[in-house]
Amino acid sequence: MIKYEPVHIQKWLLPFSWLYGLIVYIRNKFFDWGILKHEEFDIPVICIGNLTIGGTGKTPHTEYLIQILKDKYKVGVLSRGYKRKSKGFVLADSNSTSFDLGDESFQIKHKFPDIIVAVDRNRRRGIKKMLALDNPPEIILLDDAFQHRYVKPSYTIILSDYNRPVYEDALLPAGRMREPFSALSKANMIVVTKCPADLQPIDYRIISHDINAFPFQELYFTQFKYKQLQPLFKDEATEKPLNYLNGKNILLVTGIASPKMILKKLSQYTEKVSTIKYSDHYNFKSKDIKYISNKFRNITSENKLILVTEKDAMRLIARDDIDDDIKKSIYYLPIEVSFLDKQEDFKAKIYKHIRENFYRKTDKKK
Repeated sequence: MIKYEPVHIQKWLLPFSWLYGLIVYIRNKFFDWGILKHEEFDIPVICIGNLTIGGTGKTPHTEYLIQILKDKYKVGVLSRGYKRKSKGFVLADSNSTSFDLGDESFQIKHKFPDIIVAVDRNRRRGIKKMLALDNPPEIILLDDAFQHRYVKPSYTIILSDYNRPVYEDALLPAGRMREPFSALSKANMIVVTKCPADLQPIDYRIISHDINAFPFQELYFTQFKYKQLQPLFKDEATEKPLNYLNGKNILLVTGIASPKMILKKLSQYTEKVSTIKYSDHYNFKSKDIKYISNKFRNITSENKLILVTEKDAMRLIARDDIDDDIKKSIYYLPIEVSFLDKQEDFKAKIYKHIRENFYRKTDKKK
Protein backbone atom coordinates (compact mmCIF):
# COMPACT_ATOMS: atom_id res chain seq x y z
CA MET A 1 0.00 0.00 0.00
CA ILE A 2 0.97 3.66 -0.41
CA LYS A 3 3.57 4.70 2.17
CA TYR A 4 4.00 8.45 1.74
CA GLU A 5 3.62 10.80 4.68
CA PRO A 6 0.50 13.02 4.90
CA VAL A 7 0.91 16.35 3.12
CA HIS A 8 1.36 19.16 5.63
CA ILE A 9 -0.88 22.16 4.91
CA GLN A 10 -0.43 25.38 6.89
CA LYS A 11 -4.13 25.95 7.41
CA TRP A 12 -3.75 29.39 8.93
CA LEU A 13 -2.43 30.58 5.56
CA LEU A 14 -5.42 29.27 3.57
CA PRO A 15 -7.06 32.73 3.21
CA PHE A 16 -3.90 33.91 1.43
CA SER A 17 -4.01 30.79 -0.74
CA TRP A 18 -7.55 31.70 -1.80
CA LEU A 19 -6.35 35.18 -2.78
CA TYR A 20 -3.39 33.67 -4.67
CA GLY A 21 -5.75 31.24 -6.40
CA LEU A 22 -7.99 34.13 -7.53
CA ILE A 23 -4.99 35.90 -9.07
CA VAL A 24 -3.90 32.71 -10.89
CA TYR A 25 -7.48 32.15 -12.11
CA ILE A 26 -7.77 35.69 -13.51
CA ARG A 27 -4.36 35.47 -15.19
CA ASN A 28 -5.22 32.16 -16.85
CA LYS A 29 -8.57 33.52 -18.00
CA PHE A 30 -6.82 36.51 -19.60
CA PHE A 31 -4.85 34.02 -21.71
CA ASP A 32 -7.95 31.95 -22.47
CA TRP A 33 -9.84 35.08 -23.58
CA GLY A 34 -6.93 36.37 -25.67
CA ILE A 35 -6.34 39.49 -23.56
CA LEU A 36 -2.85 38.17 -22.87
CA LYS A 37 -1.34 36.63 -26.01
CA HIS A 38 0.55 33.38 -26.40
CA GLU A 39 2.63 32.32 -29.37
CA GLU A 40 2.96 28.98 -31.16
CA PHE A 41 5.95 27.79 -33.17
CA ASP A 42 6.35 25.59 -36.24
CA ILE A 43 8.51 22.96 -34.54
CA PRO A 44 7.72 20.56 -31.69
CA VAL A 45 7.94 22.42 -28.37
CA ILE A 46 7.63 20.05 -25.42
CA CYS A 47 7.05 21.55 -21.98
CA ILE A 48 8.21 19.62 -18.90
CA GLY A 49 6.60 21.25 -15.88
CA ASN A 50 4.73 20.77 -12.65
CA LEU A 51 2.01 22.33 -10.53
CA THR A 52 4.18 22.77 -7.45
CA ILE A 53 7.35 24.58 -6.44
CA GLY A 54 10.50 22.49 -6.79
CA GLY A 55 11.41 18.90 -6.20
CA THR A 56 9.51 16.82 -8.79
CA GLY A 57 12.50 15.91 -10.97
CA LYS A 58 12.06 18.12 -14.03
CA THR A 59 15.75 18.13 -14.95
CA PRO A 60 16.26 14.31 -14.85
CA HIS A 61 13.12 13.86 -16.95
CA THR A 62 14.33 16.51 -19.40
CA GLU A 63 17.62 14.59 -19.60
CA TYR A 64 15.70 11.39 -20.29
CA LEU A 65 13.94 13.06 -23.22
CA ILE A 66 17.28 14.33 -24.52
CA GLN A 67 18.70 10.82 -24.30
CA ILE A 68 15.93 9.27 -26.40
CA LEU A 69 15.80 12.12 -28.95
CA LYS A 70 19.35 13.37 -29.50
CA ASP A 71 20.35 10.68 -32.01
CA LYS A 72 17.30 11.33 -34.19
CA TYR A 73 16.84 15.10 -34.02
CA LYS A 74 18.68 18.34 -33.32
CA VAL A 75 17.57 19.00 -29.75
CA GLY A 76 17.45 22.35 -27.99
CA VAL A 77 16.71 22.94 -24.30
CA LEU A 78 15.48 26.27 -22.97
CA SER A 79 14.93 27.21 -19.34
CA ARG A 80 14.87 30.40 -17.31
CA GLY A 81 18.24 29.57 -15.71
CA TYR A 82 17.09 29.82 -12.11
CA LYS A 83 19.52 31.71 -9.81
CA ARG A 84 22.04 32.42 -12.55
CA LYS A 85 24.08 35.63 -12.33
CA SER A 86 23.62 36.55 -16.02
CA LYS A 87 20.73 38.45 -17.61
CA GLY A 88 18.66 38.05 -20.75
CA PHE A 89 19.30 35.37 -23.37
CA VAL A 90 22.45 33.27 -22.92
CA LEU A 91 23.49 30.49 -25.29
CA ALA A 92 25.60 27.85 -23.56
CA ASP A 93 29.05 27.00 -24.86
CA SER A 94 32.12 25.12 -23.64
CA ASN A 95 33.14 28.07 -21.44
CA SER A 96 29.78 28.48 -19.71
CA THR A 97 29.46 27.97 -15.95
CA SER A 98 26.58 27.55 -13.52
CA PHE A 99 26.85 31.29 -12.86
CA ASP A 100 25.98 31.92 -16.52
CA LEU A 101 23.29 29.26 -16.92
CA GLY A 102 22.08 28.22 -13.49
CA ASP A 103 22.96 24.81 -12.06
CA GLU A 104 20.31 22.78 -13.90
CA SER A 105 21.00 24.13 -17.39
CA PHE A 106 24.73 23.85 -16.80
CA GLN A 107 24.23 20.24 -15.71
CA ILE A 108 22.41 19.49 -18.97
CA LYS A 109 25.12 21.12 -21.09
CA HIS A 110 27.80 19.34 -19.04
CA LYS A 111 26.21 15.95 -19.74
CA PHE A 112 25.12 16.62 -23.33
CA PRO A 113 27.69 19.01 -24.82
CA ASP A 114 26.49 18.46 -28.40
CA ILE A 115 22.93 19.75 -27.92
CA ILE A 116 21.79 23.38 -27.90
CA VAL A 117 21.20 24.75 -24.40
CA ALA A 118 20.02 28.29 -23.73
CA VAL A 119 18.49 30.27 -20.89
CA ASP A 120 16.09 33.18 -21.01
CA ARG A 121 13.43 34.26 -18.56
CA ASN A 122 11.37 35.32 -21.59
CA ARG A 123 10.76 31.92 -23.20
CA ARG A 124 9.14 33.40 -26.30
CA ARG A 125 12.21 35.52 -27.02
CA GLY A 126 14.49 32.59 -26.16
CA ILE A 127 12.82 30.29 -28.69
CA LYS A 128 13.04 32.93 -31.41
CA LYS A 129 16.75 33.43 -30.78
CA MET A 130 17.37 29.68 -30.83
CA LEU A 131 15.50 29.32 -34.13
CA ALA A 132 17.58 32.16 -35.59
CA LEU A 133 20.84 30.23 -35.05
CA ASP A 134 22.77 29.03 -38.10
CA ASN A 135 22.03 25.43 -37.12
CA PRO A 136 18.75 25.73 -35.21
CA PRO A 137 17.09 22.98 -33.16
CA GLU A 138 14.41 20.78 -34.68
CA ILE A 139 12.84 20.19 -31.24
CA ILE A 140 12.81 22.45 -28.19
CA LEU A 141 12.36 21.13 -24.67
CA LEU A 142 11.07 23.75 -22.24
CA ASP A 143 12.32 22.95 -18.74
CA ASP A 144 9.92 24.24 -16.05
CA ALA A 145 7.73 26.41 -18.26
CA PHE A 146 4.18 25.26 -17.49
CA GLN A 147 3.32 28.60 -15.85
CA HIS A 148 4.94 30.58 -18.70
CA ARG A 149 1.83 30.82 -20.87
CA TYR A 150 3.26 33.32 -23.36
CA VAL A 151 4.45 30.23 -25.24
CA LYS A 152 1.92 27.58 -26.23
CA PRO A 153 3.80 24.26 -26.33
CA SER A 154 2.85 21.57 -28.81
CA TYR A 155 2.97 18.98 -26.00
CA THR A 156 2.89 19.24 -22.20
CA ILE A 157 4.23 16.77 -19.63
CA ILE A 158 3.29 17.44 -16.00
CA LEU A 159 5.26 15.82 -13.19
CA SER A 160 3.83 15.01 -9.76
CA ASP A 161 5.92 13.85 -6.80
CA TYR A 162 4.71 10.49 -5.43
CA ASN A 163 5.65 11.66 -1.92
CA ARG A 164 3.54 14.84 -2.12
CA PRO A 165 0.46 14.10 -4.24
CA VAL A 166 -0.99 17.15 -5.96
CA TYR A 167 -4.52 16.02 -5.13
CA GLU A 168 -3.71 16.40 -1.41
CA ASP A 169 -1.79 19.68 -1.66
CA ALA A 170 -2.93 23.32 -1.48
CA LEU A 171 -2.05 26.51 -3.28
CA LEU A 172 0.74 28.75 -2.06
CA PRO A 173 1.44 29.82 0.63
CA ALA A 174 -0.52 27.23 2.65
CA GLY A 175 0.78 24.44 0.40
CA ARG A 176 3.32 24.21 -2.40
CA MET A 177 1.12 24.46 -5.49
CA ARG A 178 1.62 27.18 -8.09
CA GLU A 179 -1.50 26.08 -9.97
CA PRO A 180 -4.72 24.42 -8.79
CA PHE A 181 -5.16 20.68 -9.22
CA SER A 182 -7.60 21.35 -12.09
CA ALA A 183 -4.66 22.64 -14.17
CA LEU A 184 -3.70 19.00 -14.77
CA SER A 185 -6.32 19.07 -17.53
CA LYS A 186 -3.82 20.99 -19.70
CA ALA A 187 -1.34 18.07 -19.71
CA ASN A 188 -0.92 15.56 -22.51
CA MET A 189 1.01 13.31 -20.11
CA ILE A 190 1.15 13.06 -16.33
CA VAL A 191 4.17 11.40 -14.74
CA VAL A 192 4.22 10.39 -11.09
CA THR A 193 7.88 10.67 -10.09
CA LYS A 194 10.09 9.39 -7.25
CA CYS A 195 8.01 6.23 -6.85
CA PRO A 196 9.31 3.37 -4.70
CA ALA A 197 10.52 0.37 -6.65
CA ASP A 198 8.05 -1.91 -4.87
CA LEU A 199 4.91 -0.01 -5.90
CA GLN A 200 2.05 -2.48 -5.77
CA PRO A 201 -0.82 -2.89 -8.27
CA ILE A 202 -3.26 -1.48 -5.72
CA ASP A 203 -1.06 1.64 -5.40
CA TYR A 204 -1.26 2.19 -9.16
CA ARG A 205 -5.04 1.93 -8.97
CA ILE A 206 -5.36 4.30 -6.00
CA ILE A 207 -3.13 6.98 -7.53
CA SER A 208 -4.77 6.62 -10.95
CA HIS A 209 -8.20 6.99 -9.33
CA ASP A 210 -7.18 10.07 -7.34
CA ILE A 211 -5.49 11.79 -10.28
CA ASN A 212 -8.51 10.91 -12.43
CA ALA A 213 -6.80 11.61 -15.74
CA PHE A 214 -8.89 12.38 -18.80
CA PRO A 215 -9.13 9.72 -21.53
CA PHE A 216 -6.80 11.75 -23.77
CA GLN A 217 -4.08 11.85 -21.08
CA GLU A 218 -1.42 9.23 -20.47
CA LEU A 219 -0.31 8.40 -16.92
CA TYR A 220 3.17 7.03 -16.15
CA PHE A 221 5.16 6.13 -13.04
CA THR A 222 8.91 6.64 -12.68
CA GLN A 223 11.65 6.29 -10.11
CA PHE A 224 15.20 7.60 -9.85
CA LYS A 225 18.18 5.28 -10.01
CA TYR A 226 21.65 6.24 -8.86
CA LYS A 227 24.55 5.64 -11.20
CA GLN A 228 28.27 5.24 -10.45
CA LEU A 229 30.00 7.63 -8.04
CA GLN A 230 31.65 10.41 -10.02
CA PRO A 231 34.62 12.47 -8.78
CA LEU A 232 33.87 16.18 -8.77
CA PHE A 233 37.40 16.85 -9.99
CA LYS A 234 38.32 14.14 -12.49
CA ASP A 235 42.04 14.94 -12.36
CA GLU A 236 42.05 14.13 -8.65
CA ALA A 237 40.10 10.83 -8.49
CA THR A 238 38.30 8.20 -10.58
CA GLU A 239 34.78 6.85 -10.94
CA LYS A 240 33.74 4.37 -8.24
CA PRO A 241 30.97 1.74 -7.99
CA LEU A 242 28.18 2.35 -5.48
CA ASN A 243 29.52 -0.34 -3.14
CA TYR A 244 32.55 1.90 -2.63
CA LEU A 245 30.28 3.60 -0.06
CA ASN A 246 30.21 0.47 2.13
CA GLY A 247 31.21 1.41 5.68
CA LYS A 248 32.45 4.86 4.66
CA ASN A 249 32.23 7.93 6.89
CA ILE A 250 30.28 10.26 4.62
CA LEU A 251 29.85 14.00 4.90
CA LEU A 252 26.74 14.67 2.82
CA VAL A 253 26.45 18.26 1.58
CA THR A 254 23.16 19.22 -0.07
CA GLY A 255 21.59 22.35 -1.50
CA ILE A 256 18.40 20.77 -2.84
CA ALA A 257 14.70 20.80 -1.96
CA SER A 258 14.92 17.60 0.09
CA PRO A 259 17.81 15.19 0.80
CA LYS A 260 15.49 12.37 1.93
CA MET A 261 15.97 10.27 -1.20
CA ILE A 262 19.77 10.33 -1.14
CA LEU A 263 19.83 9.68 2.63
CA LYS A 264 17.64 6.63 2.09
CA LYS A 265 20.05 5.39 -0.57
CA LEU A 266 23.10 5.93 1.64
CA SER A 267 21.48 3.96 4.47
CA GLN A 268 21.88 0.84 2.29
CA TYR A 269 25.68 1.20 2.50
CA THR A 270 26.62 2.92 5.75
CA GLU A 271 25.25 4.33 8.99
CA LYS A 272 28.09 6.84 9.30
CA VAL A 273 26.55 9.86 7.60
CA SER A 274 26.88 13.48 8.72
CA THR A 275 24.90 16.14 6.90
CA ILE A 276 25.26 19.81 6.03
CA LYS A 277 22.03 21.14 4.52
CA TYR A 278 21.64 24.34 2.53
CA SER A 279 18.59 25.77 0.77
CA ASP A 280 17.63 24.68 -2.75
CA HIS A 281 19.95 26.05 -5.50
CA TYR A 282 22.24 27.46 -2.81
CA ASN A 283 25.22 29.42 -4.11
CA PHE A 284 28.18 28.28 -2.02
CA LYS A 285 30.38 31.00 -0.57
CA SER A 286 34.01 30.90 0.57
CA LYS A 287 32.94 30.64 4.21
CA ASP A 288 30.84 27.57 3.31
CA ILE A 289 33.81 25.90 1.62
CA LYS A 290 35.92 26.53 4.72
CA TYR A 291 33.20 25.17 7.00
CA ILE A 292 32.73 22.02 4.89
CA SER A 293 36.50 21.47 4.70
CA ASN A 294 36.97 21.87 8.45
CA LYS A 295 34.09 19.55 9.27
CA PHE A 296 35.48 16.93 6.89
CA ARG A 297 38.99 17.18 8.34
CA ASN A 298 37.55 16.73 11.84
CA ILE A 299 36.26 13.28 10.90
CA THR A 300 38.98 11.13 12.46
CA SER A 301 38.58 8.10 10.19
CA GLU A 302 40.68 7.85 7.04
CA ASN A 303 37.85 5.91 5.40
CA LYS A 304 35.82 8.99 4.51
CA LEU A 305 34.54 11.12 1.64
CA ILE A 306 32.41 14.16 0.89
CA LEU A 307 29.29 13.41 -1.13
CA VAL A 308 27.17 15.98 -2.96
CA THR A 309 24.24 15.76 -5.32
CA GLU A 310 24.74 16.19 -9.05
CA LYS A 311 23.03 19.58 -8.98
CA ASP A 312 25.28 20.78 -6.15
CA ALA A 313 28.32 19.49 -8.03
CA MET A 314 27.54 21.87 -10.88
CA ARG A 315 27.83 24.81 -8.47
CA LEU A 316 31.06 23.55 -6.91
CA ILE A 317 33.03 22.43 -9.94
CA ALA A 318 34.13 25.93 -11.01
CA ARG A 319 35.29 27.04 -7.56
CA ASP A 320 38.98 27.76 -7.12
CA ASP A 321 39.00 27.91 -3.31
CA ILE A 322 38.77 24.16 -2.61
CA ASP A 323 42.04 22.76 -1.25
CA ASP A 324 43.71 19.91 -3.13
CA ASP A 325 43.40 17.46 -0.22
CA ILE A 326 39.63 18.09 -0.20
CA LYS A 327 39.21 17.95 -4.00
CA LYS A 328 40.24 14.31 -4.20
CA SER A 329 37.59 13.36 -1.62
CA ILE A 330 34.52 14.99 -3.22
CA TYR A 331 32.15 12.77 -5.21
CA TYR A 332 28.64 13.17 -6.54
CA LEU A 333 25.87 10.72 -7.38
CA PRO A 334 24.23 11.16 -10.80
CA ILE A 335 20.64 10.01 -11.11
CA GLU A 336 18.64 8.77 -14.07
CA VAL A 337 14.96 8.19 -14.70
CA SER A 338 13.63 4.65 -14.79
CA PHE A 339 10.04 3.79 -15.75
CA LEU A 340 8.17 1.33 -13.56
CA ASP A 341 6.02 0.38 -16.54
CA LYS A 342 5.07 1.45 -20.09
CA GLN A 343 8.48 2.89 -20.95
CA GLU A 344 8.22 1.88 -24.61
CA ASP A 345 4.72 3.31 -24.75
CA PHE A 346 6.07 6.64 -23.41
CA LYS A 347 8.75 6.72 -26.11
CA ALA A 348 6.26 5.81 -28.81
CA LYS A 349 3.92 8.65 -27.82
CA ILE A 350 6.77 11.18 -27.84
CA TYR A 351 8.10 9.96 -31.20
CA LYS A 352 4.60 10.05 -32.69
CA HIS A 353 4.01 13.62 -31.57
CA ILE A 354 7.37 14.78 -32.91
CA ARG A 355 6.91 13.03 -36.28
CA GLU A 356 3.51 14.63 -36.77
CA ASN A 357 4.67 18.12 -35.80
CA PHE A 358 8.07 17.87 -37.48
CA TYR A 359 6.60 16.98 -40.86
CA ARG A 360 3.92 19.63 -40.51
CA LYS A 361 6.72 22.17 -40.09
CA THR A 362 8.48 20.77 -43.16
CA ASP A 363 5.30 20.94 -45.21
CA LYS A 364 4.85 24.63 -44.34
CA LYS A 365 8.25 25.40 -45.80
CA LYS A 366 7.50 23.76 -49.14
